[in-house]
Amino acid sequence: MNTLTQATDNQLVQSFQEGNNNALEILVNRHKDKIFTSINILVKDKYLAEDLMQDVFIKIIDTLRKNNYNDEGKFLPWAMRIAHNLCIDHFRKVKRTPTITTSDDRDIFEVINVCADSADKGIMKRQSHDKVRQLLDLLPEEQKEVIVLRHYANLSFKEIAEMTNCSINTALGRMRYGLLSMRKMMVENHLAL
Repeated sequence: MNTLTQATDNQLVQSFQEGNNNALEILVNRHKDKIFTSINILVKDKYLAEDLMQDVFIKIIDTLRKNNYNDEGKFLPWAMRIAHNLCIDHFRKVKRTPTITTSDDRDIFEVINVCADSADKGIMKRQSHDKVRQLLDLLPEEQKEVIVLRHYANLSFKEIAEMTNCSINTALGRMRYGLLSMRKMMVENHLAL
């Protein structure tokens, strides 16, 4: 098992395909935080993100078991692409589903599922993350997507460009303009992180 923890993603994929389930466990543990964070930022709902995360790994496992994985040893970008596509599928499905809102235009499920986290656990950290997410939500979708994939998933601009079907220069530009817009909003609203 110790040699598995030092194995590359590609070696772990190959080991799993040869029947070693420990290899998959190491692979999942290695990348689950990055994938979950990216999904959570895109869908803005922890519980939905958890569901989508499970769907991502079910799809990954099915693909690996069928020996259909062939992404030249780039497991994380491949897994992030699956996560991204599942998020898009979710939003398409939601668009077709009518929402029930309260008189103050809040989704009824938000009102029903209000869940308070314990107040003593990381309030300051959560507030900073909330501020960043609020600023991200104000950006155009293309800029937000590039920032999420770069900062939360640690993907290269080449990988982001491939995932979003644009050139590397376009991805870089979206990142630059997104960050500039966020800085401007912080100054205008006197926000400090």
